[in-house]
Amino acid sequence: MTPLEKVEALYDELVTHYGEGEDREIRAAAKLLIVALAKFKEHGGTRGIALADEYLDLLKYDPEKLERILHSSRSEGSGPWLA
Repeated sequence: MTPLEKVEALYDELVTHYGEGEDREIRAAAKLLIVALAKFKEHGGTRGIALADEYLDLLKYDPEKLERILHSSRSEGSGPWLA
């Protein structure tokens, strides 16, 4: 299982944790995002925040590229640099 697949499994676990609660998918995603943003800041400082901004820009302006990055990260032995 790739690291991305492990994170996706954790997301599914969080969604299940919220049961039939309102916006359970968004709440689960928000928890992961909060942790990720904190780690970007903790381990990367301003460079980490800039990297987070790059991913958010991909989400907003080039979602197809973001999907390619996700797809390549699900394959063992590949990475986002292949997108």
